[in-house]
Amino acid sequence: MGLKVLHPQEVEVFYVLPAVRKEFAAALKARGVAQSRIAGILGVTEAAVSQYFSKKRANIALSDETRQHITEAAQRVQSQPNFVFECQRILTELAASKEICGIHKQVGDVPQNCTMCFDGKVGI
Repeated sequence: MGLKVLHPQEVEVFYVLPAVRKEFAAALKARGVAQSRIAGILGVTEAAVSQYFSKKRANIALSDETRQHITEAAQRVQSQPNFVFECQRILTELAASKEICGIHKQVGDVPQNCTMCFDGKVGI
């Protein structure tokens, strides 16, 4: 079975958001935050956090630059509302830099020259 066509929003929800959460979890853990607290901040279960750490979930690679931005943002995260704000900022950066396009091409059937999210052209 080949790759299927995914909406950009599906890519964000199913692949990008979990990868961003995983990086936030790692950054919070590095700051000494307990796993149960990380789960509360991220709005996921402790099992999900454990799977992030054991590499059983969210295995999409983010750029070094994005990972650095997440590490910096994690220093400002103390609660779930802080996390949502910082996460939205990171997701906006991923779209603006078109890094999300590369992820979409990894997981879905997207023409290499697609610019649909930016100018409505599929490039077929």
